[in-house]
Amino acid sequence: MTLSALLLGGRGGDLTSFFSLVFLFMFLPAFLIIFSIIPNKGKKYWLLAASYLFFWFVSGTLVAYLFLSTLSMHYFGMWLEKSQTELKEELSGAPRENKKTIKKQYIRYQRWIVFLAVMIHIGMLLILKYSGFFTKNLNSLFSYLDLGIDLAVPEYLMPIGISFFTLQALSYILDVYQGIIKADHNLFRLALFISFFPQIVEGPICRYSQTAEALWEVQPIRARNFYFGLQRILFGMMKKVVIADRLNKLVTEVFLNFTEYEGGIIAIAAVCYTVQLYMDFSGTMDAVMGIADILGIRMPENFARPFFSKTISEFWKRWHITLGTWFKDYVFYPVTMASSMKNLTSSARKRFGSYYGPIPAISIALFCVWACNGLWHGSAWHYVFFGMYHFILILAGKLIYPAVRSFNEKCHIRPEWFGYRLLQMVRTAVLVVIGELFFRADGLLAGFYMFRTMILQFTFTSLDNTLLKKLGMDRFDFLIVGLALILVWIISMVNEKGISVREVIDRQTIVIRWTVWLAMLLFIIVFGAYGLGYIPVDPMYAQF
Repeated sequence: MTLSALLLGGRGGDLTSFFSLVFLFMFLPAFLIIFSIIPNKGKKYWLLAASYLFFWFVSGTLVAYLFLSTLSMHYFGMWLEKSQTELKEELSGAPRENKKTIKKQYIRYQRWIVFLAVMIHIGMLLILKYSGFFTKNLNSLFSYLDLGIDLAVPEYLMPIGISFFTLQALSYILDVYQGIIKADHNLFRLALFISFFPQIVEGPICRYSQTAEALWEVQPIRARNFYFGLQRILFGMMKKVVIADRLNKLVTEVFLNFTEYEGGIIAIAAVCYTVQLYMDFSGTMDAVMGIADILGIRMPENFARPFFSKTISEFWKRWHITLGTWFKDYVFYPVTMASSMKNLTSSARKRFGSYYGPIPAISIALFCVWACNGLWHGSAWHYVFFGMYHFILILAGKLIYPAVRSFNEKCHIRPEWFGYRLLQMVRTAVLVVIGELFFRADGLLAGFYMFRTMILQFTFTSLDNTLLKKLGMDRFDFLIVGLALILVWIISMVNEKGISVREVIDRQTIVIRWTVWLAMLLFIIVFGAYGLGYIPVDPMYAQF
C-alpha cells in the first residue's frame, strides 16, 4: 500500500484542487498545525518536506522529474558561477590587449553551458509532452507521400506542473548566466523555491529573486496574515465553485457535441467557457496567494483584471502575467537584442522611420513568443492556431496604431472618453472569446466548424427549457452565476481604482467584517456547484 493510499484513502489526486475536501480539511490543516508547533528553525524544512509530500501524493514516483530538475538547476548554476569567477580572476591578471579575447572565450563557454541546460530541460519537456504530437504529424505526412512508414506513437506519463517548474528552473539558470542573481549553493533552498506546493500545480511562475529567500526565511504565522489569507482563499473558492464549476456542464456539452447546436448556442458556450476559464484559473490563483499570505510570503500576481483591457496586447499583460513576463524576458528580448535583429532594425529605421523601423524585428520576436505560447499550452494544432491568432492581432494592433491615433485626432475622439474605452473593452473581450473558442475546441477543424456556425447560423430558435435541461443549467443557475459575476465585477472595479477591498473591509468593525465573510461562506455553501449530479472539476490550467 502506498503512503497516498494509507493517508488519504487513495485520493491523492484530489489534492490538485485547492478547493477539494481532501485539501481544505485534511492536507492544509495538517500542514498548518505541524508548521505552527515545530521550532522556527525547522519550519523551512517542514515546508520543503510538505511540498515534496504534496507532489508525491499527486504524481507518485514522477516526483523524480522534479528532483532531477532541481539537481540540474543547482549544478548548472554552480558551473556558471565557477566560470564567471575564473573569468574575473584571469581578467585581473591579464594584459589589457588580451582581455577582450579572454572575455569572448569565457562568454562562449558559458553560452554552451546555458545551451546544454536549456536542451536538457526543454528536451525533457519536448519528449514527454510533444513527441506523440510530432510523431502523429510525421505519420500523416508519410501517409500523404505514400512512403509506407508508420512510426510508433510514444506515450509518456507526465508529472503535474512540469510546464511550470521547467520554466521556473530555466529562469534561475538564465538569471545566473546574466548576472541578475548569484548561484545558490544551498540545494535545499533551491528545492523549496521550485517545489513550493501551492504554486506547483498552476503557478505563478516565480523568479528566484521573488520568492526563494522569503520561503527559506519563513516566519511563524501571524493572525493578520492568517485572516487575510483565508479571505483570499474564500474569494477564490467562490469564483471556482459557484461560477466555474456551475458552467462546466454547459461548456462540456456544447463543445463535445458542437454539430448539434446552432450558432447562438455555440456563442453562449464560447462566452461561458471564457468566463469559466478565468474564474477557474484566477480562483485557483487566489487560493495560491491566500496560502502564501498565511505564511507571510508575497508572490507575484498572475492576473490584473484582464477584462478591463482595451487592446489584446494589454489583455496579455494582465492575464497569466508571470508566463507573459517569462516569454518577454527570455524569448522576446533575446531575439530583438540579437545582433542580426539590431542590424535589421537599424536598416529598417532608415527606410520606414522610427516607429515602423523596429516592426520587422518585433514581428519575428512576437512570432517566436506566440509560437512558444501556443505550444506551451498543449501539443495540438488548435493550440498553435491560438498562438498565431494572438500574434496576428497584436502585430496588427501595432501596425494600425498610428492610423487609429490620427483618425481619433481628426475626429476629436478622446482616448480617455468612457464610451470609447468601453467600446475598446467590448471589442477586446469579443476577440478574446473567439480565441478561447479555438483554444477549447476539440481540434482545429472543430474550432473552424464552431466559428463558422457561430457566424453563419447565429440564432437562438432552439433555446428553451428542454435545451437548458440538456445543457445542465436552468434559469436559476444563470441567475446565480450572474449574481456572482456582478460581485466579482464590483470588487474588480474597486481594485482597478487602486483601492484594496480587503483593506477597506479590515478597517470596519468586527461585526461588519465577520458579517461580510460569513455571508460569502454561506453563499458558497448554498450555491456552490457540488453534490449529486455534479462531477468535481480539476483545475483547468493544471493540464497545461
